[in-house]
Amino acid sequence: MKLTWVRVTDFKSVLDSEWFSVGELTCLVGKNESGKTALLEALERINSVRPERKDFQETEYPRMNWSEYEESAQVATAVSTTWELSVEELLHLVSLTGTPDAVASAVVTVSKDYQNQLHWDLPIDLTKTVRHAIESSGLDESERETLATIGTGSDLLKALSDIPAPSPQQEALLKELQIRWTEGGIQATAITYLKSRLPNFVYYSHYDRLPGRVSLNQLLNAQQNGDLESIEGSRVFLALLSMVGTTPELINQIDTSEGLIAKLEAVENRLSRRIFKYWSQNRHLKVRFRFDVASPSDPAPFDTGKVFQTRIENTRHEATIRLDERSAGFIWFFSFLVWFSEVQRQFGDNLIVLLDEPGLTLHARAQSDLLRYIREELLPKYQVIYSTHSPFMIDSRNLLACRTVEDVSNADGEVLGTKVGDEVLSSDGDTLFPLQAALGYDITQTLFIGENCLLVEGPSDLLYLQWASDQLRSQGRNFLDPRWTITPCGGITKIPSFLALFGGNKLHVAALTDYGEGDKKKVRELRESELLREGHVFTAESFAEESPSDADTEDIFGRTAYVRLVNLAYSLEESDEMPVERSAERERLTVESTKHFNLLPPTVPEYDHFVPARYLIEHPSCLGDLANSALNRFASLFDSLDELID
Repeated sequence: MKLTWVRVTDFKSVLDSEWFSVGELTCLVGKNESGKTALLEALERINSVRPERKDFQETEYPRMNWSEYEESAQVATAVSTTWELSVEELLHLVSLTGTPDAVASAVVTVSKDYQNQLHWDLPIDLTKTVRHAIESSGLDESERETLATIGTGSDLLKALSDIPAPSPQQEALLKELQIRWTEGGIQATAITYLKSRLPNFVYYSHYDRLPGRVSLNQLLNAQQNGDLESIEGSRVFLALLSMVGTTPELINQIDTSEGLIAKLEAVENRLSRRIFKYWSQNRHLKVRFRFDVASPSDPAPFDTGKVFQTRIENTRHEATIRLDERSAGFIWFFSFLVWFSEVQRQFGDNLIVLLDEPGLTLHARAQSDLLRYIREELLPKYQVIYSTHSPFMIDSRNLLACRTVEDVSNADGEVLGTKVGDEVLSSDGDTLFPLQAALGYDITQTLFIGENCLLVEGPSDLLYLQWASDQLRSQGRNFLDPRWTITPCGGITKIPSFLALFGGNKLHVAALTDYGEGDKKKVRELRESELLREGHVFTAESFAEESPSDADTEDIFGRTAYVRLVNLAYSLEESDEMPVERSAERERLTVESTKHFNLLPPTVPEYDHFVPARYLIEHPSCLGDLANSALNRFASLFDSLDELID
């Protein structure tokens, strides 16, 4: 059975979430107090692996409507779900009905109410099932007529059982149906079968953490009194003991045991391999367990009996510390792996995993590691539904797996409660922020995937370099090495910030910058700063026509070619065109263009240096022979850049 749709009603902050779809991976995105946890808790109660978490309590009904509900005679439904049956399950239903015509679809609806009753809506046509059973039974016409008004399987079984002197055909039919419908009817039998196929829900919160040390005396007393919840992380610790193949009672009876030591070391190695496959923050760690007699000088309850410690060894510093003294993020990740290993052992693969704010305390890169763990270890076997408000827990390659969660009121101020958006849309900026941040981060990272990164000031520079490289390639000349990734960074002042953010990616970076009056000091400082390797800062005036003192990338084209490009890009009338003759001030072409456009009629758009670049990309041959000298200068720039690549 595969979960496909969910609707939560009248549970905590959720009045009616409305139906929302779920897939193999579903991410509930919303800000704090939006109702994400309530949605997961309601869903878990369909079939939780923990008996104490299976039932709805009346106190969980929304308080704002409690008085009206208490006075009514209704039993509210808290969660409804739809499931898609597997081929095997669908064929089993067909075998129960005896005919495929009686099974309308492969979709089943399961809901649960505040009396904690599961309600099943099956795609079985009872009338067709009964009719087929009667018609294919071999009964004679008169025998079939006596059963003509029966509409359910249970009624058919009762009618056949009540016949005082049944014929051999009636006896055979009764026996066959009793074997097929073991629960006294088609509905009950089908539900019993599907209950056995219903996945277990496993819910894990960021609050569930393995303690660094456990007093066996305290744990055993709590276990005997049915008060395990009073000891933080006790269930995760029991899961750890289960991995070792022991229990608190058994381990407490051991004084010395080579067998126990061997098991502990085996689990140490197993956990170390699993954790550090996905924990990229520190590769110099190992899991260590200690089981000792308590020291009287330690604080209670660790001063009597026996104490079990989980310690983490740092092989670089040759020291161990207790697990609870490590970072909160590492404790969570370690605890989750221990707990889930035991859940897998107990319940097998028929699970749906519910993670409430996973990795909340993890560093951004560690959250990416956790997402990788979910993709590689969980999704091949299980459906996973998790909640988050962190952009780093959102897979930007799979945004369609996200569902927005909001606590909503209408225009009149009426509280509508938690709503789930079945599409990645929301009018609330705070709700959308993690999605926007995740997408923005991914786009940003994508820009810098090249090992060799050429920084330019803006998108127009990128377009000019692409045009020149394409033209040189088409002429069979040396073009810009494709290993260079051209990246606009917003100006020379942004280069240090870029290197601080992405230098850790071990990029090979060069820069091409403008060289105006306000840029010269910054270029000198950049060259002296050693942020870039020597010879990796290029300025436009070195490749511009006539080697001017100031220059932008546009000056590499030369005056005649660039003036022609501007006049074409803006479709200027002859009277408004830029003159080919250079002005007396011999300014940079972009400065001169700006001044020229300021003198034109208001009907002419303002000069934007991106417009000519875009026009050139759309009309690459527009310069004709004027492009030749420009391409020679660009070729010289590309030769200098390509010499830097090993």
